[in-house]
Amino acid sequence: MSAESGLKTFRGAGGLWEGYRVEEVATPEAWEEDPELVLRFYNERRQQLRQVEPNAGHAALCRLEIGYEVQIITQNVDDLHERAGSSDVLHLHGQLMQARSTEDSQCIYELGDQDIAIGDLCASGSQLRPNIVWFGEMVPAISTAAEMVRQADILIVVGTSLAVYPAAGLVYDAPQQALRYYIDPQPAEVPGLGDFEVISENAARALPELVERLLDLT
Repeated sequence: MSAESGLKTFRGAGGLWEGYRVEEVATPEAWEEDPELVLRFYNERRQQLRQVEPNAGHAALCRLEIGYEVQIITQNVDDLHERAGSSDVLHLHGQLMQARSTEDSQCIYELGDQDIAIGDLCASGSQLRPNIVWFGEMVPAISTAAEMVRQADILIVVGTSLAVYPAAGLVYDAPQQALRYYIDPQPAEVPGLGDFEVISENAARALPELVERLLDLT
């Protein structure tokens, strides 16, 4: 979804994310072994995020709110949906622009133009960490996301390999009568997606066209 804005996708060449293996920067074990590396990695991602803007795909989903109640469920940790103007965004895997306590997952801070360093503490004295759901951690919002999908009249799946669970399983929760679309330059071949209209294109190009089609139905 955010690739056209200039952000690298999580699963890049060779399974690397900005030159790092996932195991080095996106697991609880990585945090325990080298918290400075983990903080540096996410600080770099945050600095990069501040330099990019929402793309035409983000803007299209915001425009869709003219005719529909739009609920966005995203695996992305950036804030580009919010910056584009979307009013209802659920982040499954956390938010890059936030920090949280290592002891209390509900103790969350907006970072603004700040980063996180060793020694930055929450109000109760615990080290702050990125507010990111790492591999091996529970996804607290997944049940909320599943209920949202079960009530959908239209399901648009954008820019995903459909390989990361539990998020990938959400595509099977939509009602049988829902209109379904799958947008990806290289769509995955996943059993059970036969009812989806597959659009083999990037989000910035395909979403504006699809949104206009859907608005014409209202």
